[in-house]
Amino acid sequence: MISYSDEWVLSRRGPRNPVDPKQPYHFLIEQERGVSGEVVPVATIFLTNQECPWRCLMCDLWKNTLTESVSAGDIPAQIEYALERLGTKASPHPRQVKLYNSGSFFDAAAIPPGDYPAIAESVGKFERVIVESHPALIGPRVLEFAQMLRSEARLGTGPTTRLEVAMGLETVHPEVLPRLNKRMTLEMFSKAAEFLREHAIDLRAFVLLKPPSLSEEEGLIWAQRSVEFAFDCGATAVSLIPVRRGNGALEQIGFSEPRLQSLESALAAAIALRRGRVFADLWDLARFSDCGACFEARQARLQRMNLSQTVQPPIGCAECQTILTSP
Repeated sequence: MISYSDEWVLSRRGPRNPVDPKQPYHFLIEQERGVSGEVVPVATIFLTNQECPWRCLMCDLWKNTLTESVSAGDIPAQIEYALERLGTKASPHPRQVKLYNSGSFFDAAAIPPGDYPAIAESVGKFERVIVESHPALIGPRVLEFAQMLRSEARLGTGPTTRLEVAMGLETVHPEVLPRLNKRMTLEMFSKAAEFLREHAIDLRAFVLLKPPSLSEEEGLIWAQRSVEFAFDCGATAVSLIPVRRGNGALEQIGFSEPRLQSLESALAAAIALRRGRVFADLWDLARFSDCGACFEARQARLQRMNLSQTVQPPIGCAECQTILTSP
């Protein structure tokens, strides 16, 4: 299989979206099933910052990033901006917060470590703070931030704040993973997961459904193997991400997106493992559907499965002859 360099990936890109370093580029309230089994409201904030230094073949998150580092104080200001506006919309108020920054929270060029105290003060009232990171950056900065969160929680009257780190496992396919230009090995992921586990920090893993070079059937097989590996590493949650075209590079290699039925099957099979929470990424889900008659029912079924962590009854469609079955 051909591998792709930073230069090759960068040369296939289109323009970025205009973003403001003083504001997150998106934020919302979502519902998610927590570790306890409760469905809890989560404030999800998509921070604006410098692009990730890893240029992964399938990534399109660079579209909402800056070409230079943010200034000191910008990230805490973005968080406060979002929380002030989300607070007026949420009832009950969010109990968890996701700080997603289109890269790695522990990348000093993206999130200045000097801003950690102000960030911890802003989010220390939440039960859980979820950030994302490349496995290569799991180390002292993670412990520094986790300790700040615990200190902020002790100063307040709320529950202890627990840190969770989301890492992109992507796939355990031995030939496809190196081809993604992520510059990560399964050993790196496993060691980073062990570090988190030893320091009582939870792990969430991102797994790709049908990464480049795999057929529809192979995509399903390797998604399940990847989910199993993530749980072997101690993940408490796994997010299944159907790979999307639109970043320039995937179009150049003739990539075809997975079918909606593959995501449905992958989620059902992963939930049936009963090893931890598994979530299907439902963003822009309609692009994977080829039948408008049953799409809304199928989307609602996936959402119920995300929240209940049970395989829901099958849905039939007379228009496309689709019958969704349990694994």
